[in-house]
Amino acid sequence: MGTEERGLQVMDKADSKNATILALGKAFPQQLVMQDFLVDGYFKNTNCDDPELKERLTKLCKSTTVKTRYVVMSEEILTKYPELATEGLPTVKQRLEICNSAVTEMAVEASRSCIAKWGRPVSDITHLVYISSSEARLPGGDLYLAQGLGLRPETQRIMLYFSGCSGGVAGIRVAKDIAENNPGSRVLLATSETTIIGFKPPSADRPYDLVGVALFGDGAGAMIIGSNPLKETETPLFELHLAMQKFLPGTDKVIDGKLTEEGISFKLEKQLPQIIEDNIEDFCLKLMTFGELSKDDFNNIFWAVHPGGPAILNRLEKRLELPSEKLRASRRALADYGNASSNTIVYVLEYMLEQGENEWGLMLAFGPGITFEGILSRNLTV
Repeated sequence: MGTEERGLQVMDKADSKNATILALGKAFPQQLVMQDFLVDGYFKNTNCDDPELKERLTKLCKSTTVKTRYVVMSEEILTKYPELATEGLPTVKQRLEICNSAVTEMAVEASRSCIAKWGRPVSDITHLVYISSSEARLPGGDLYLAQGLGLRPETQRIMLYFSGCSGGVAGIRVAKDIAENNPGSRVLLATSETTIIGFKPPSADRPYDLVGVALFGDGAGAMIIGSNPLKETETPLFELHLAMQKFLPGTDKVIDGKLTEEGISFKLEKQLPQIIEDNIEDFCLKLMTFGELSKDDFNNIFWAVHPGGPAILNRLEKRLELPSEKLRASRRALADYGNASSNTIVYVLEYMLEQGENEWGLMLAFGPGITFEGILSRNLTV
């Protein structure tokens, strides 16, 4: 039985009781980095001439499949803060000084773009969900974003900090719950990330840092989420059905991050792709059961997967026996923007809309914990 014959397929468009993504927006810093020139620039900016590390990074840059990405880091910043490129200096104060303002600026820009596409006034936003793993302050970035956008003081705010790569889909899950339990609400979801919080010079003692240098990018994303779309003014994009989160016991050190005097230090264990491969099928089937879908439907649905890296996408594709075109949107986002942490699901969904994928599908992301996030979703534009 194909998905078009199943019970969920015969529902009218935009079921009013389900939360719906009503608009998407994105923003980036000014610096566009071409992957082909990254290695020379990085070693020049950090005054490092280690040929072995340079060769290792060159190989990593080729293997990531990233072609371009945006970064906040610039020669101007390194001129003002040369200590950022010096090993062992306490620089968390300087990093947060840069990051706190940068993530707010990008989040405001992405949110304004999203609100403009939505078509309703900013005063109609009732809730704000803000996500970042790139800042730390009190009050938090949610307040500065609300002020920057001119949101009403009564806007209900919530933050998700240091959720890493799963933060974007986690935020959608939280916004979905808010929208479905507060009639008439409109939730602005905003994500914003910069790698400056973890920028370091290359070191033979930290070879895993080079993976981040080769893979991660900066930027911001935004969505408007609400139930019962207004036909006259709103354009529903994705309808959100069952949302799930699951952590894998005993894997909390596989993605290990710590905030230190030198900024954030991340360590990704090599077994991460294998762990995701070993657990992804059961997780997806639990989501799909709600829609009366089965393993036979893997190739009849869309896959909006956070592109943590090519190894993760390859393992997922292999385990689920997906044709290569099923992860095309994820691979495009990775090539164009790198792994931009919580933001990247926004970029994947934009490409998904361009491609005109299947009606039903899954949004997926994987983060520290190891934590799986997933949402059974319906593309209302096909």
